[in-house]
Amino acid sequence: GTQHSFYDSDQVFYFSTHQFPYYPGTGSLLETGEGKGEGYTINVPLYGGQGDSDFASIFNTMVKPLVRQYKPQLILVSCGFDIYNGDPLGSMQVGPAGFSYMTRVLVELAEELCEGRLLITLEGGYNLTGMRDGSLAVLTSLCGEALGESFPSYLSDEQFENFATQTVPEEQVKQALDVAKNYWKLDD
Repeated sequence: GTQHSFYDSDQVFYFSTHQFPYYPGTGSLLETGEGKGEGYTINVPLYGGQGDSDFASIFNTMVKPLVRQYKPQLILVSCGFDIYNGDPLGSMQVGPAGFSYMTRVLVELAEELCEGRLLITLEGGYNLTGMRDGSLAVLTSLCGEALGESFPSYLSDEQFENFATQTVPEEQVKQALDVAKNYWKLDD
């Protein structure tokens, strides 16, 4: 629904990583917007099996440079936990550390570009443990620290630095990079 709502607008930059082909059947590599919105929709459809390092690479090679070029006034995230390792409907392998890394990147981008304006909404997920751990990882990263002994930080500084160096995308991501390069400046 979000992609459809802004598909012909240059007022919203829409970026999505998702398992494909999957419900609702949209989000193909070639869906990039239309009219004034062409190039303002970037999809990274994935077949499945990607984990924390893969998503770190997507954030490092695509999300960071694209968001910096777009210079948003607000970053709005539909945060789904169906990419959690063990979700019964998806086949991704993301754990709490991966959710933490992605959140920290978005926090840094929001602070850098839009006075910290970042809104994260819960979208979905079908594994209760994954939703709990993913939500706590996101909340911990939004707070910038552990939420207490019962809810420790899910990402150490060493893990963060390791994820921050992930820049070798797999073939599916390379294809999305090639499409995005038609509209945006991205390093090779």
